[in-house]
Amino acid sequence: MAARRWLVSGRVQGVGFRYYISRSARRLALTGRVRNLPDGKVEVEVAGDVEALEQLKAAVKAGPPGAHVTGLVELDGGPDTSWDSFEIDH
Repeated sequence: MAARRWLVSGRVQGVGFRYYISRSARRLALTGRVRNLPDGKVEVEVAGDVEALEQLKAAVKAGPPGAHVTGLVELDGGPDTSWDSFEIDH
């Protein structure tokens, strides 16, 4: 079990990005959350199998149609790993 926290920048709000990440994370059996930030970025906090985390990272970088990811920063200090599902914070 590992955990990651990413800040994603680019055209990532208003294009279904959080729903795309949520579906991808659930398909990979990951837990955590995704949320829009006031500065236009999206924050992803996720926990699970290391290989699945790498697959989700690739999905985050690709984004859904209509999105354009220009940056992904992995932050120090992993998130809480006690989630039982993957949630979209509104």
